[in-house]
Amino acid sequence: KMVLEDIDLEIKSGMTVGIIGGTGSSKTTLVQLIPRLYDVTAGSVRVGGVDVRNYDIESLREAVAMVLQKNLLFAGTIKENLRWGNENATDDACRLAQADDFVRSFPDGYDTHIEQGGTNVSGGQKQRLCIARALLKKPKILILDDSTSAVDTKTDALIRAGFKEYIPETTKLIIAQRISSVQDADRIIVMDNGNISGIGTHEELLKTNDSRYGER
Repeated sequence: KMVLEDIDLEIKSGMTVGIIGGTGSSKTTLVQLIPRLYDVTAGSVRVGGVDVRNYDIESLREAVAMVLQKNLLFAGTIKENLRWGNENATDDACRLAQADDFVRSFPDGYDTHIEQGGTNVSGGQKQRLCIARALLKKPKILILDDSTSAVDTKTDALIRAGFKEYIPETTKLIIAQRISSVQDADRIIVMDNGNISGIGTHEELLKTNDSRYGER
């Protein structure tokens, strides 16, 4: 059985693309084709016009940053966790990910010790640190897989506004459950059972009768 069928997409460099759909609609599988966590059995996935199978795998994955809903932090300081993304880490990525304020509120700031798995920080704080870590790679493609689900809508909006202003050249793919997380995207893809059931802007999809977008 095909997990994805009849997928025909072109995403221009620097675009912000939202992806929504029910559980099991293959949203994550779609984005995982880009860094070759899976390979297609038919057709091709191209980045910069080049089939991803023709890239050096390490170079390809260095250019793509993925932040998952349950990304983990390892035991060590916040600074050490961030430097896993870039050994020359600065505070800029933390400000962009709306993490700088809460980090500085800790008595030890960036030297605060994180327990294995990040058990001593909240879910929202963990997600923001993982986003900051991904941004420190300065990726050409940034994939957020439901990775702002634990932050409030205001913080979510601030993160997206920061992306738009400070990393306009990075192509951003955002998988989300909340429409508010993707409504200002350049294009929104609605997935249903491995197929694209709707594609367009927020306004266009609201008017599309055959799309499941309006039900969400």
